Amino acid sequence: MPRDHRPSTSVRVLLAEDQGMMRGALALLLGMEDDLEVVAQVATGDAIVDAALAHRPDVALLDIELPGMSGLDAAAALRRQVPDCRVLILTTFGRPGYLRRAMEAGAAGFLVKDGPVEDLAAAIRRVLSGETVIDPALAAAALSAGPNPLTARECEVLKASVDGATVSDIATKLHLSESTVRNYLSSAIGKTGTRNRMEAMREARQQGWL
Repeated sequence: MPRDHRPSTSVRVLLAEDQGMMRGALALLLGMEDDLEVVAQVATGDAIVDAALAHRPDVALLDIELPGMSGLDAAAALRRQVPDCRVLILTTFGRPGYLRRAMEAGAAGFLVKDGPVEDLAAAIRRVLSGETVIDPALAAAALSAGPNPLTARECEVLKASVDGATVSDIATKLHLSESTVRNYLSSAIGKTGTRNRMEAMREARQQGWL
């Protein structure tokens, strides 16, 4: 576990949010807390690690669905490259699968955006002190939902199915044979209880498995 490195003056926060108005509002509200300082703001997932290396935040507050690298992938990258930075996921999408993936990526907390800013500020302080902070309703939903039934390869093939990609397109992109792609798609459809690959992809996204 990263060491407790709370600064003597203020907690340095990196904020990753692709919606400019939301990002600005969060930065303003957090900046009103005496012990919090937003030292970096980014709009894309690809910019998170570089910003963290440059500004050395104590806590990174990450959305999940960002242009480029997702917040979940960025959390895993931060764990490897900036291990002293604690990660708190803040998202609109309270999906059980997202919570499991966030914890696997090394996140210290997971909250949805509809809570009061006081709770968010408190969560930042708590994860910095070494606690794990999870939205209670989402934690209960994740326990009842069970683990992701899809393999990593099945998830990869479903992700490659976006925008009407053909089996041939997917096979070329992933360097697989077309028969192998069909087998993965068939398995994913069966595991999600859906009728076709587009429904399977939607269900997997809804559950937070992709």
